[in-house]
Amino acid sequence: MAGEIPDLIAEARTGTGKGAARQARRNGMVPGIVYGGGVDPLSIQIPFNVLLKRLKKGRFLSTLFNLKVEGHDDVRVICRGVQRDVIKDLPTHVDLMRLRRTSRVALFIPVEFVNQEKSPGLKRGGVLTVVRPEVELVVTAGDIPDHITIDLDGRNIGDVLHISDVVLPEGAKPTIDRDFVIANISAPSGLVSADAAEAAEAADEA
Repeated sequence: MAGEIPDLIAEARTGTGKGAARQARRNGMVPGIVYGGGVDPLSIQIPFNVLLKRLKKGRFLSTLFNLKVEGHDDVRVICRGVQRDVIKDLPTHVDLMRLRRTSRVALFIPVEFVNQEKSPGLKRGGVLTVVRPEVELVVTAGDIPDHITIDLDGRNIGDVLHISDVVLPEGAKPTIDRDFVIANISAPSGLVSADAAEAAEAADEA
């Protein structure tokens, strides 16, 4: 289970319409709306600098947040849209959707590699090249893994590790419908040079 769902702190916003939204922006806030979950929509506002920092970190639209609004129960939300200024490309409005524990959502889950000391390929000096440090999975909001695991026990130089090599949590499914590569174990540069030299020597002899 994911232990650390980041908090997103917002304030309840009084008033609706363009006038109230403009006032929020003048006060250094980004207006927004929280909807879904069988509850009435809630008008909110988030400090501009806080939201901009989150956006710059990336994957804001695929990160699950614990929304905290004073006077309201904490709720899990995911962003479903960020409106931006057409000239400055800065956020002007945000839409958040409440998630029930049974809701299905696409999130990026980190990949953890274990038993590196048991990999013959790595013992020989091979290099673990990680193509996807995170994998986007469709998961249940109430049962989000904090990582997925790839076991390197017995892996040799030249081995390619695919999503099919991962035992996914129950109910989790990749968003990409093919057996994509997550990592591989490549030969160290010294071994590659030696192999190339041997091949060249054999060619000369032939």
